[in-house]
Amino acid sequence: MSTSEPDCPGGGPPPLGERRLVLVAAVALVDVDGRVLIAQRPAGKSMAGLWEFPGGKVDAGETPEQALVRELHEELGIETATSCLAPIAFASHGYETFHLLMPVFACRKWLGTPQSREGQALRWVMPMELSRYPMPPADVPLVGLLRDLL
Repeated sequence: MSTSEPDCPGGGPPPLGERRLVLVAAVALVDVDGRVLIAQRPAGKSMAGLWEFPGGKVDAGETPEQALVRELHEELGIETATSCLAPIAFASHGYETFHLLMPVFACRKWLGTPQSREGQALRWVMPMELSRYPMPPADVPLVGLLRDLL
């Protein structure tokens, strides 16, 4: 182990400083054909037009899994259980005004058909095609990982 700074590309995220830490959970819903559901951020929201994995902020008193069960019901009208969510990755990304920490789960079992309940466009995409969709900076590193895992 070296006592000097490692020579890694990118330098990592800047120190947290005055920015707040935001915990958001996301899920790769995988259908029977191996496709992953992505949602386009609607107009009027930050990063509008970019594609992302379903999910949302983890509220006080919630685990990331509980937040996803709630968010999937609210955003897509589907039901799943925390036991159906398998942790597969996480993203840590420093934005200008906050730092995002995002555990990512895979889910292959749910009840109902995902439908847009918040005005977002939805698309089922093969993992190899995910890189064709512009995504928020925190989601971009997940694309290659999901392609290899799924």
